[in-house]
Amino acid sequence: MLHAPATPTLPELLLRPWCDADADALIAAYRDPVLRRWTRAPVTTTAEARRFLAAARRDWHDGRRFSFAVLESGPAGGTLVAQVILKNVTAGGEDAEVGYWTAAPARGRGIAPHALTAVTDWAFARFAGLRRLDLMHQIDNPASCRVAEKAGYLFQEVLAARPPFPRDGHRHARWAHPVRECPPRAGR
Repeated sequence: MLHAPATPTLPELLLRPWCDADADALIAAYRDPVLRRWTRAPVTTTAEARRFLAAARRDWHDGRRFSFAVLESGPAGGTLVAQVILKNVTAGGEDAEVGYWTAAPARGRGIAPHALTAVTDWAFARFAGLRRLDLMHQIDNPASCRVAEKAGYLFQEVLAARPPFPRDGHRHARWAHPVRECPPRAGR
């Protein structure tokens, strides 16, 4: 489990692996048409939720993909507000990818960059040799650009559309250690 501590403007977040008890909250989050627009495999039924949760458990066990349910602390326990995922992790690999979605009631509140930063820091601390994380999104999703920037992911390039993505995309990256420019050579 990870914690993203509260700040003066953001609530404390609990990030943990998905569990079977999350099925109803997962289905409710995917009722949002905006979320469904940006995801390839929406979860709309109990059977789909069970498959999603079983796959998330398998992925954790395999050690290549880590999906976190992001919960906002509150008087009734935790409310599902987002998912952050670390994927394409390989033993000794230098790069991997992150992704996320935010439930409708949590959008625009800074939840996504707060949770993404927590998973990013965890990934760099947990996986020796990991030096870069990429965040990719479709070019027509400016909200994801803002999340990337707030979480310290710098814009890198435009990626050409390729199945299953119908539009060009952006790749943002964050490094385990800040990239420093080389000092200018004498006589330049």
